[in-house]
Amino acid sequence: MSLAAARRTALAAQGFADPRPSGPVTRRHLQRVLGRVQLLQLDSVNVVARAHYLPVFSRLGPYPRELLDQAAWAHTARRPRLLVEYWAHEASLLPVEDWPLLFTAAKHRGWWRGYEDLARSSPGLVDDVLAAVKELGPVGAGTLERELGGEGRPRRGSWWNRSQTKRVCEWLFGVGELTTGARRGFERLYDLPERVLPPHVLGAPLVETAEAARRLVARSATALGVATEADLRDYYRLAPEPTRRAVAELVGEGLLEPVRVPGWRQRAYRYVEARTPRRVTGHALLCPFDPLIWDRARTERLFGFRYRIEIYVPEHKRVHGYYVCPFLLDEALVARVDLKADRAAGVLRVHGAFAEEGVDLARVVGALSEELRSLAGWLELDGGVVVGGRGDLAAPLRAACR
Repeated sequence: MSLAAARRTALAAQGFADPRPSGPVTRRHLQRVLGRVQLLQLDSVNVVARAHYLPVFSRLGPYPRELLDQAAWAHTARRPRLLVEYWAHEASLLPVEDWPLLFTAAKHRGWWRGYEDLARSSPGLVDDVLAAVKELGPVGAGTLERELGGEGRPRRGSWWNRSQTKRVCEWLFGVGELTTGARRGFERLYDLPERVLPPHVLGAPLVETAEAARRLVARSATALGVATEADLRDYYRLAPEPTRRAVAELVGEGLLEPVRVPGWRQRAYRYVEARTPRRVTGHALLCPFDPLIWDRARTERLFGFRYRIEIYVPEHKRVHGYYVCPFLLDEALVARVDLKADRAAGVLRVHGAFAEEGVDLARVVGALSEELRSLAGWLELDGGVVVGGRGDLAAPLRAACR
């Protein structure tokens, strides 16, 4: 399988070969995106918008964010909840039907297991937290702390210095005895699973590790199109041995086809139902947490694009900027844009814009300026796009955005 074919297969699997809606975006459009990507990563960084909103914009263009909010944190008979929060790739939104697959040995033991000793040594606190959530939920950990006479409150801004109540909440969330009933801003409001998940999910039979691994690897393959075993494992952060067995079984069942991709050191596996279009057209800005690019090694293998997030790099050592979004044009990552939604000023700021080597600058500037204006409008930044001075694309982009 040629590298170009692998790239088109991956783009199609992630929804970038689908045309954006020409009319109003509906719940059906959102469900189609979710059927492609399988999950949306959550992250607290809000420089442009929260991480889970942006991949949907990248695939659909401007859409009502309430569609995603309702799918994740609301339930009615007419519009049942579609998504639930749990640790998948990282903290993620994923289909409610996948909930039973995530509490097996197919998954890596999560970091919250570090709080297991606390939970076992403080059964009274665990019972008190569950009783308080039952009475008050959906409820935040801070409120639970106050209701339970919390101790050891963390210093302002130091999320890792947590009280025992917050640690117990994280542990209960990790083992599935609590989930997220709603969000207030970005604060997780805990609730009991029986008040969040539909009965057919909660009452589903226990899933064996091997079956959970097969089903999760199949979902990874659906989302990736063509991938190495390590890629398939990373999508849901699965354990190595169950993943290897699952891949072998899915190859035997004919769902995965072993292929060689030039330049890839490891064998790849093509999902047999994956499309490989003759060409992919369109453009999209990709946030750092987009599932197309969140695996940086895979991004480099597919696109020849070395990408590192620099949020945690000291400012004087950053190469491209704080919140840099790669720009996808057709089948290539052609530029990097350091973005900030300046809500006080009502503008989308482009601190820096950098072209990849050998691209058609005029075409990149035209498509990128169009996408930036669309993003600013979606974010309700009425002042439009303001382009700074960093990068070789800055001057022509500034002229195009006027």
